[in-house]
Amino acid sequence: MYTPLDINRENLTILGIEFPDLKSLESAANAIGSNMFEGFEPTSELVQLYIDLKNNLISDSDFLAQLYSLYGK
Repeated sequence: MYTPLDINRENLTILGIEFPDLKSLESAANAIGSNMFEGFEPTSELVQLYIDLKNNLISDSDFLAQLYSLYGK
């Protein structure tokens, strides 16, 4: 079942995670939304991880390690 993504364009947030500008928010919302139609269920942790990667606060390898810790088996 599809659950709407919590997007607040006025406060520039997705699932409560703040984005630097509207363009970044809309780009992420489009990507997340497209994947949701295929069963992806986003979390605020994942959105924050994405922001950290896009802002070069973490490396690609750290991103993958944290992603694995959140969703790996």
